[in-house]
Amino acid sequence: MQTSTASAHKLPFASDYAQGAHPSIIECLAKTNMEATPGYGTDAYCGHACALIREACGAPEAEVHFLIGGTQANKVALDALLAPWQGVVAARSGHVSIHEAGAIEAGGHKVLEIGGEHGKLSAESVNAFATAWEQDGNRDHMVMPGVVYISQPTEYGTLYTLSELEALRDACDAHGLRLYVDGARLAYALAAPENDVALPDLARLADAFYIGGTKCGALLGEAMVFPHPGICPHFFTFMKQEGALLAKGRILGIQFDCLFADGLYQRIGAAADAQAARIAAAFEKTGCELVHPQQTNQVFVALTEEQEERLSHACDMSFWERLPDGRTVYRLATSWATTEDDTDALVSILGEL
Repeated sequence: MQTSTASAHKLPFASDYAQGAHPSIIECLAKTNMEATPGYGTDAYCGHACALIREACGAPEAEVHFLIGGTQANKVALDALLAPWQGVVAARSGHVSIHEAGAIEAGGHKVLEIGGEHGKLSAESVNAFATAWEQDGNRDHMVMPGVVYISQPTEYGTLYTLSELEALRDACDAHGLRLYVDGARLAYALAAPENDVALPDLARLADAFYIGGTKCGALLGEAMVFPHPGICPHFFTFMKQEGALLAKGRILGIQFDCLFADGLYQRIGAAADAQAARIAAAFEKTGCELVHPQQTNQVFVALTEEQEERLSHACDMSFWERLPDGRTVYRLATSWATTEDDTDALVSILGEL
């Protein structure tokens, strides 16, 4: 098996899904490998995982469905939630807006972009956008807003507060909109020191949300939650039609069973957030600008050409954007797999930057 020579000796901070899976998950998968189970998520492992998720969300009647990845989850759920003539309202920096290769549009629904601050939509901006559509004399010739998309944490790793989510829910209710929450990195949000939003809050406020596994310790997989059953009738069949129903569904159920059986999901998030906080503090100590507040497992930093050159030799990072002043914004992400040794090494390098 070949490995990438380009990053073989670099510190791994490019993403939070570079490694395989948490050892506990690998152990669970290996232990159950030779069992024969029913397919398509109808097995006992998926059933138990669904029960654990319902309990954690305080939503005993919730529908829970397992999908493979984040883009697939967003595309299938939003397609099911939207009428054919509707679009989804999202921040310009939202994942569905910029990092899903037009998946939502490819499904026949326009992404209606509006401004946000550090990746967050405000209730005021949603209200203003929906009101403008309602009062437009040409609205019957326009795409109708149907769902508000947000992520927790945002694309920039920032957090919605409980009061902000409640205000968004009120704005959605005022205009007949549904609220959808992308939880690709939800473990890191739930465990963040500044967070005041729990899973039961999401179940109370969102029409649909998913609990991310791919970026939170699993090999692959996301758990879609509809707190109120029936909001998307026949979603199981719709998943099948969209090519989103995994035949070996137990692979997903076993992983979420493992993540939610003993608090592993929360522990994974807390460890990654703590490492990211150390990295953010080290960057600030060098005088580098953090372009977004570090609240979860992602650090966005502006580097000069010289700093970029020196750091890129020792550390894998993700390019984000060029700034008008010539600096480049890079993202560094920690994960369940980030070790103290890796963080110590990076902090040491930053001390000489």
